[in-house]
Amino acid sequence: MSRIGKKPVQIPAGVEVAVNDKNVVVKGPKGQLDFTFAECISVNVEGNEAVVTRANDERESRAMHGLTRALLHNMVVGVSEGYTKVLELVGVGYRAQLKGKDLNLSLGFSHPVVVTCPEGITFEVPDQTHIRVMGINKQQVGQIAAEIRGIRPPEPYKGKGVRYQDEHVRRKLGKAAK
Repeated sequence: MSRIGKKPVQIPAGVEVAVNDKNVVVKGPKGQLDFTFAECISVNVEGNEAVVTRANDERESRAMHGLTRALLHNMVVGVSEGYTKVLELVGVGYRAQLKGKDLNLSLGFSHPVVVTCPEGITFEVPDQTHIRVMGINKQQVGQIAAEIRGIRPPEPYKGKGVRYQDEHVRRKLGKAAK
């Protein structure tokens, strides 16, 4: 049996979880998220806990059991606390600044790169070399952070580029090492 799927999801104060048919709506102080789960899964809200159960032990329903529980937990955490990814810019002249809601990046190209802010995401630039991507949807925050990192990923010789805050870049020695 799924070890993750068996754990009940704790619902903190101020968060509402409503289940109607095969749809879950989670409302909290930071916003609202919804999710449609598979036919073989059922979600029951009992007090301040949500329990995910499955109808049978087929391979697909076992897989969807843990997935549904993890997605429900991520939604509850997202509407109560939110998610944040921090990116670092490493390199001479690499900098970020906000223009309205959009992010303007100087990454060594001949032109500045503008990243438009999608709905549900906010950018914060505490200083010129750090970017905070914040939102309530964990998947969307990770996707936008990965797209920004993909503009100029860190290279192994000098370590220049956009990286996650706690990311370790393996360095290579280069030509002089022969």
